[in-house]
Amino acid sequence: MMGERRNPRVGVISNSNLQRLALSQAVKGHGYELSLNSSFDRLDDAALGASDLDVLLVDMQDEDDDFLDRVLEHTEAPILFGLEVAPPQGTRQYPRWERRVFVKLQETVGEPVLNEHLEALEEAPAPVPHETIKLSQELVKRAAGDELEVVCVIAASLGGPAAVKDFLDCLPKGLPVAFVLAQHIDARMQDTLAHVLVRHNGMPCKVAEAGDRLKHGELLIAPVATEIDFGLAGDVVVRNQKWDGPYSPSIDQVIANITRRFGRRSGALIFSGMGGDGSISGPLMQDAGGFIWGQTAESCACSSQPDSMRSTGCVTFNGTPADLARHLVEHVQALIATAA
Repeated sequence: MMGERRNPRVGVISNSNLQRLALSQAVKGHGYELSLNSSFDRLDDAALGASDLDVLLVDMQDEDDDFLDRVLEHTEAPILFGLEVAPPQGTRQYPRWERRVFVKLQETVGEPVLNEHLEALEEAPAPVPHETIKLSQELVKRAAGDELEVVCVIAASLGGPAAVKDFLDCLPKGLPVAFVLAQHIDARMQDTLAHVLVRHNGMPCKVAEAGDRLKHGELLIAPVATEIDFGLAGDVVVRNQKWDGPYSPSIDQVIANITRRFGRRSGALIFSGMGGDGSISGPLMQDAGGFIWGQTAESCACSSQPDSMRSTGCVTFNGTPADLARHLVEHVQALIATAA
């Protein structure tokens, strides 16, 4: 389509196999196009010139003027040096390193082109009836109460809306869980998102604003424009400031805010998406006694986001959207039974 921005093309050059692998995963995992991936000695000048790069990441541990002149001769793309060595994947430092790489790319070439189309969800027929998940009378009784039993963050990015809708369609009414959705999406699409997610399941859903409150069996969507936090009773606190970090809304910040307020009553479900947003705060939620579960890679449109959370070691259950719905009911029933 004329005038449509292409996805930025990124090149990676490093003599370290591990660093090259980490950089290439960070590039692709955040949605950019990896157009060149080479060591110094295997770099093909013709391939470099033909790759039409928008930015080149060069991991150069020692100065090499001859190599730099050679690169500059064959590309006009900006070159990013001074990249930190990637920490081991699975450590708590790795998501922070990956985020810093993303911020550098974002500042240099802008956001990746990620097209999330909601039209299919607007036109989709009603889902095939599924087996009803039965709730105990005690669960239904707790759901009618004002005290929040469980507060669950739903985290999603590319491909997330369809998976989240499948999950919500499988949930029974009367579950004592309040939901907060942190979905990477254009702010202009949030109202449409609030409609399509619940068009078949009827769950109360809206973009959060001042005066709203977390309630059992309802879904609040974190706004793109401003950070939100929550009071002790689940009241929405609008911070009137941008979300911390490169994402809006920030899944990491939503998880951190929910963890700080609700501790062991908190949880997070990581659905389909690009990048690793959430992987910094996920382990903190686990430390506080909350749960972290992920959508299986096979059922994701894009598994980078749940894969990144899995690499932290804090994901204790993986499943399809339907599996996650069933497991949530079983988990909450077990919590209530234990507390009774």
